[in-house]
Amino acid sequence: MGKRKRTTDEICEPQNALLPQKKHYRQRAHANPFSDHSLEYPAAPSTLNWDVYFPAFSSSGKTPEFADIGCGFGGLLISLATLYPETLMLGMEIRVQVTQYVEDRIAALRATSSGANYQNVSVVRANAMKFLPNFFPKHSLSALFFLFPDPHFKLRKHKARIISPTLLAEYAHVLRPGGIVYTITDVRDLHEWMKAHLEAFPLFESVDEETLRQEGRGPIIDAVYTSTEEGKKVERNAGEKWLACFRRVEARRNVDA
Repeated sequence: MGKRKRTTDEICEPQNALLPQKKHYRQRAHANPFSDHSLEYPAAPSTLNWDVYFPAFSSSGKTPEFADIGCGFGGLLISLATLYPETLMLGMEIRVQVTQYVEDRIAALRATSSGANYQNVSVVRANAMKFLPNFFPKHSLSALFFLFPDPHFKLRKHKARIISPTLLAEYAHVLRPGGIVYTITDVRDLHEWMKAHLEAFPLFESVDEETLRQEGRGPIIDAVYTSTEEGKKVERNAGEKWLACFRRVEARRNVDA
């Protein structure tokens, strides 16, 4: 009998064997951002040692430019890592097991990929609604991502939504002028909520998808649509996705006549 030809999956098995499997990281779908979670966080951005998260860039002096808030299983980070290899990206996730999964996934990809792939992405367990300014200095980020956030449908839960006037002040603080906020959801009501609050905030202005693609941000837009677990689930269910992007603008100063 002739020798059986190995399948593609079998050829890749040594690498796949190192990658974590979600079934070993069971976790509730959502976490209460107002709960008193046991979290460690820096007293100020200046006290944070980024070499722990990005050891390959320890002598570069670089700090994260992209932040994925509520990064889930890290799909966006992994998709963008090789597209922007010199840009440091940090995922922030409040759930313990999900954070551990992303950490293990990145470690496995670093170990099994060639060159410096995936050295520019990392994850931290953190409550971004409370501690975002503890991690990022003023105007240090060029992109903030809010992909398929918890919709908190009930009216009394709207205060827990990740986009709110108070939080937008913090996002404007860490995002540099010209930086982009990317939001996407499959919930029309939440889309309208996020869009309305961003439009009402004086330091953000709406920017359409076509303009962003013309500026060379097409790969980012594509990843926003398709890279996350939630985005793939919406596609499988033939659902709609609602994208809204906003540019951080300079503060407008009042000038006496």
